Amino acid sequence: MKRLALTAVGIALGVTVGFAQDPVKSNPKHYHVLVDNAQVRVLHVVVGPGEKTTMHEHPDNVTVLLTDGKIAFTGADGKSQTSDSKAGQALWSGPQKHMGANLGTTALEAIVVELKGAAAPKATLPTSRPNMSRTVLLENPRADVVKITADANFKEAPGTTHDYDQVLIALGPTAISLEVGGKTTTTWKRGDVAFIGRGEKHQAQNVSGKPQEMVVVAIK
Repeated sequence: MKRLALTAVGIALGVTVGFAQDPVKSNPKHYHVLVDNAQVRVLHVVVGPGEKTTMHEHPDNVTVLLTDGKIAFTGADGKSQTSDSKAGQALWSGPQKHMGANLGTTALEAIVVELKGAAAPKATLPTSRPNMSRTVLLENPRADVVKITADANFKEAPGTTHDYDQVLIALGPTAISLEVGGKTTTTWKRGDVAFIGRGEKHQAQNVSGKPQEMVVVAIK
């Protein structure tokens, strides 16, 4: 009976430690969930000047930086790396454990798109679309990230679909009307996101009368 009790305690501790590695649970001040479904979990991250996060882990993920700054990451092996971040930059990372420290004088803000599962590539992204230009930020077998510029005439027809899951991220105030899943968004602020599933019907239109930029994380 005593051995069984100790085993139960060990399991409980193991569960606690496992939860502690989730950044949302271990760092609730800094990480907040924006989207969580079968394909992705999208996190909004804000780390104030001089602040640190505790050790946590992520699966395969794309990080899109919303602000400039300087950050130091320390891995589970104790090794640290410092880098300058630039707003609009996209970074790819495989599964890892780390903690971070904001070495700058302003808050660091980012969107982290965590990929679920380990699916093989299933889609080919279009290289061009009418009334839209694109700048590739990163490409790999699991996801592509592009910065799109929709000109004043950009408009998708109702019922438009794409052969990939995608997360749309606003880098700043944006006036693109998006209707998906019965919900319409017409104005965006920095850090706002939307998820469009593979084959999900939607429509979008530039309603500003001038070019508008967004970042698209396309999960293949």
